[in-house]
Amino acid sequence: MTLNLTPDELLSTTRAVRKRLDFTRPVPRELIEQCVDLAVQAPTGRNRQRWHFMVVTEAEQRRAVADIFLRALPRATGQPLTKQDLWRMNYHSGSTERVFDGVRYLAANIHRVPAFVIPGVEGRTDHEPVAAQAGTWGSILPAVWSFMLAARARGLGTVWTTAQAPLERELAKVLGVPYEEVMLAAFIPLAFTLGTDFKPAPRIPREKVLHWDRW
Repeated sequence: MTLNLTPDELLSTTRAVRKRLDFTRPVPRELIEQCVDLAVQAPTGRNRQRWHFMVVTEAEQRRAVADIFLRALPRATGQPLTKQDLWRMNYHSGSTERVFDGVRYLAANIHRVPAFVIPGVEGRTDHEPVAAQAGTWGSILPAVWSFMLAARARGLGTVWTTAQAPLERELAKVLGVPYEEVMLAAFIPLAFTLGTDFKPAPRIPREKVLHWDRW
């Protein structure tokens, strides 16, 4: 099934889905393969195509991966929030609480998610300068976003998380990924959605992010 969405609708309604994942329906392999086929049409630096997509659907492996997610989640603190971060997060009343409520719900049900997609990219950039970071991440992020858009078009929900990061080495071992050679970029739950009527998210005004010629 492919949803009848215009390009603008697809781009503006591909949401971070946590509370509307359908845990009762397995995701057919062919749909995931279609999404990967579209993902690898994304741009990639110097056409190196260093992307990889680990898909976990087998029950025992899903339990092992879900356990790592739960143990890593409280350790994934990220960078300290700035004053501007807090202003943007709370510009629309209730937005932040809804996000954290969704995170709590997902954590409580992570073992029920029918599929996990864990994208990786060859070449570690730990402690590398910005130029190296940009080239590597710029060659995996567009592909993963294309995967998420393709999933939305097929009635599937996703949410980009980086909760795997604190326990990336352990996750790599469970998945058989060569940690020294491949970075695991994200941890993405994948499932059909409960309904398909997603709407654009409330955002801060355009004039706060759009700059012409000068900052």
